Amino acid sequence: MAVVREFTLPDLGEGLTEATIVHWMVEVGEVVAIDQPVVEVETAKAMVEVPCPYGGVVTARFGEEGEEVPVGAPLVTVAVGAVPDDLAGTGPGTGPGAGTGATGGAPDAGASAPASAGTSGPAAEGPADAGSGNVLVGYGTSAAAARRRRIRPGGGAGPVAGVPRPPAGAVNGSSGAGAVGGGPGGSGAADAGAAAVGAVGVTGAAGAMGVDGSARTTGADGSSGAGAVDAGNRTVAVISPLVRRMARENGLDLRELTGSGRDGLILRTDVECAVRARQEQESVGSAGAAASVGAHGMNGVRGVVGAGATGVAGAATAAGAVRTIGSTGAGGAAGEERIPLRGMLGAAAEKFSRSRREIPEATCWVDADATELLAARRAMNAPGVPKVSLLALLARITTAALARFPELNATVDTKAQEIVRLPAVHLGFAAQTDRGLVVPVVRDAHARTVEELSAEITRLTETARAGGLSLAELTHGTFTLNNYGVFGVDGSTPIINHPEAAMLGVGRIAAKPWVHEGELAVRQVVQLSLTFDHRVCDGGTAGGFLRYVADCVEQPALLLRTL
Repeated sequence: MAVVREFTLPDLGEGLTEATIVHWMVEVGEVVAIDQPVVEVETAKAMVEVPCPYGGVVTARFGEEGEEVPVGAPLVTVAVGAVPDDLAGTGPGTGPGAGTGATGGAPDAGASAPASAGTSGPAAEGPADAGSGNVLVGYGTSAAAARRRRIRPGGGAGPVAGVPRPPAGAVNGSSGAGAVGGGPGGSGAADAGAAAVGAVGVTGAAGAMGVDGSARTTGADGSSGAGAVDAGNRTVAVISPLVRRMARENGLDLRELTGSGRDGLILRTDVECAVRARQEQESVGSAGAAASVGAHGMNGVRGVVGAGATGVAGAATAAGAVRTIGSTGAGGAAGEERIPLRGMLGAAAEKFSRSRREIPEATCWVDADATELLAARRAMNAPGVPKVSLLALLARITTAALARFPELNATVDTKAQEIVRLPAVHLGFAAQTDRGLVVPVVRDAHARTVEELSAEITRLTETARAGGLSLAELTHGTFTLNNYGVFGVDGSTPIINHPEAAMLGVGRIAAKPWVHEGELAVRQVVQLSLTFDHRVCDGGTAGGFLRYVADCVEQPALLLRTL
């Protein structure tokens, strides 16, 4: 006998308390294997595929795409137990004892699996019932996922797994939210625990629930909203829940947009451009319609639809989007923008604030002649061999310096009041992406050659810009290398990446007058800065570290002594 198990959103690490559902990878009725990914979520750090530790039949899904789910909230329920092959093509309402479903009769107890989601009881013995307990990709079992099978609802009446019960008072309603029938305004009686398979769906005030249990929203024009699939089952090329919400709030159908990202991926700028284009059309076609433009103007990326386009005063607000308060907005001046501190932006703000609260940081800096370093890189990048990046050379210099000054490869245990020196160097580096600033981590950087460092940095950078970094690739760094010179600036006093103890900053390399071998010459000069936790070392250690880095930049041959 199958036992229904409830799988909740696990703790994804690093103090994350919620995640946003980006894409459901299974449908209600599908057979899933142990540790098979069932949903893709976006945390404040990365996109993560969450595998289910149970194997069986998915009986219900909880949450729509784009919805924020707290840790511990249910994601899916799975009927654990063997699924006979003769039932693989039948629905739950076609077997013996099926309830009357559409006629309002009560279904049998075995058909209302979602209602028993939290019920405890002895599980059936066998590997199908055994859960791995692993919930992060890369930490589960190594066995290949079983072939997915969908248990499709039969043509007869029966309950639909995954469809929530109508609210009290709306079960027998003839129209409006929660009415069950062939379409809006239709009437139909339904039992509290069942919905009709033959019905088109449950029509609500904010959207429609399909018969497969997955939620689909309805746009302002009545068309299927963001995240829906058209009649040809074409998946919309969107990975960002922010993009979906912006499109939904502005009544845009993402299926009509052409993405400018890789492989046709629809980006935030694509939605904003579509919104601005519609604003211009409406402002020309109607004298009363006006476009409300943000502080960045018509050429910016933060225009929003004004009152003439949405029918309400002010701007439509999406989660994480910029909100422009019009002249009629309460409590704000005209043109004022409010950006919610959520998602990656909120996580970064909290981490910066915590770093400044807890870490007594100090900064020292020095100018260095990088002419010889650039010459060494040109010599390394001979034709026919993999290219070595400048950041990889700086990373190799950093690991050599940390080997000499291990005090900086450490963290502070505030509870135990102890300095913890770490044996391995997991080197983080700052990378700018469309989703904001992220810090991928090169694992065991101290054991890699310059060529290996260059290849790994390139891979992590490309993955970060595609939004595909895992939590393991974004966490547990021990030291950070920050190349802010790519922004054309010379120096900076960066905030330490908590809970690390130091960060090396590299400015731009620019031609400047420099005294070389007793004569004034034009050399390629770079400013290096070190921000360090004064609890782990004093100025002598920090200065020695930075001076060694500068010496290696000026004379790369010094690295040969420690290789």
